[in-house]
Amino acid sequence: MSQYAVMFPADNEDQWEAAGDVERQVTFDTDYEFGQLLAARGGAVIGGAGLQDSRHTRTLSRGSDSQAVVSAGPWRPGSEQLTGFFLVTCDDFDALVEAAEVLVKVHPVVEIRPTTEF
Repeated sequence: MSQYAVMFPADNEDQWEAAGDVERQVTFDTDYEFGQLLAARGGAVIGGAGLQDSRHTRTLSRGSDSQAVVSAGPWRPGSEQLTGFFLVTCDDFDALVEAAEVLVKVHPVVEIRPTTEF
């Protein structure tokens, strides 16, 4: 089976922080529905997580002397930030895309990428 990352690069962190339990449960239920649809098509969610807001981010980059430079915040402040992901297995990419269509009810953008095993 092939592995894919299903990512959420455009969720609004401030809206999530301000959301109540009922609003958050709608997202959790939709994410669960995705897993059920994927399983019905022969795939499986094998991992994933919601990421804490980008204020808790540290970015490491290579400085001019090839030493690590650590900075607070995301790599590109103000740009879209990855807020969560699923790692899935599926033999049928089209079936994965079809199952993921339900996710746009609660995530404005869903990006799916094949992974490379090392």
